[in-house]
Amino acid sequence: MANCSDDVIWEVINKQFCSYKISTAKNELFCRNEYNITGICSRITCPLANSQYATVRSIDGKIVLCIKTPERQHLPSKWWQQVELSEDYDEAVKQIEENLMYWPDRILDRVKQRLTRLFQVQITQQRLALQQDERHYTVRSAKVKRREASRERKALVAAKLERAIERELLDRLKSGAYGEQPLNVDEGVWNKVLSKIKGENQADTEVDAEVEQELEEGEVQFVEDDEEDDDLVDVEDMEQWLDRSDSGSDSGSDSESGSDSDNSDTKKKSKKPIPRKRVKAPKAPKPKRKQTVEYEMEEERGAVRAQLN
Repeated sequence: MANCSDDVIWEVINKQFCSYKISTAKNELFCRNEYNITGICSRITCPLANSQYATVRSIDGKIVLCIKTPERQHLPSKWWQQVELSEDYDEAVKQIEENLMYWPDRILDRVKQRLTRLFQVQITQQRLALQQDERHYTVRSAKVKRREASRERKALVAAKLERAIERELLDRLKSGAYGEQPLNVDEGVWNKVLSKIKGENQADTEVDAEVEQELEEGEVQFVEDDEEDDDLVDVEDMEQWLDRSDSGSDSGSDSESGSDSDNSDTKKKSKKPIPRKRVKAPKAPKPKRKQTVEYEMEEERGAVRAQLN
């Protein structure tokens, strides 16, 4: 059949017998040949009845482009030229277009469709391989399942009990109920408790060091306020100044009546010393200027005395 034409080969396969042909109850024909590009038994898709044919296969996990040309029709052992395609989809499509540049478009389109399908199958296989589910699909008895479930429950209870013991030991140790080391306690649990305590102490020391550093950086200085001396008023000076003004006004009025009475009055006043007192004036707010004290003098007393005399 190698030297026969494609039409003769198809007449034999279609009307007589083909080992790859499968018919269903609905009179549908399928092809089991591994090089068939669609899996349907027809004149166009038959790899035996076409001297020019191309398809894509997955061989040992690698996608390979298989090409059949009329030049090798007389050599059945060398019918198919295999070209390994890239793992990248875009690069694989470019390789197919380069190798099938002058081929009919219907063959090129079907090859690309099969390439897409094989890439999808590879992605699905990789995703299933990464899952943690059972991939061997071995049948387990109900007894084995119950045994594994009971073991899981016991392991969870033991883990919870160990954590509860750790918390209780930590609370009692902080309260001072034990000495250096409690009795009848697993050494591993005790070491875990001690490691937790050390970790907490280290964290506390680090926090204290940070607080001290912040206080040193932002230290507050207290400075004495010197403005109080400026606000003090000398009461003695103020009274002497008032007396001088009063004596000046009295001397003018007494010069007409006589100088004896004035001398006696000034002697009596000079005999009585006036105690010195310092009174703090109310402190003004800092942003404002110092308050100025104004004193009003009554100069009418000398005129009233002159009228009385």
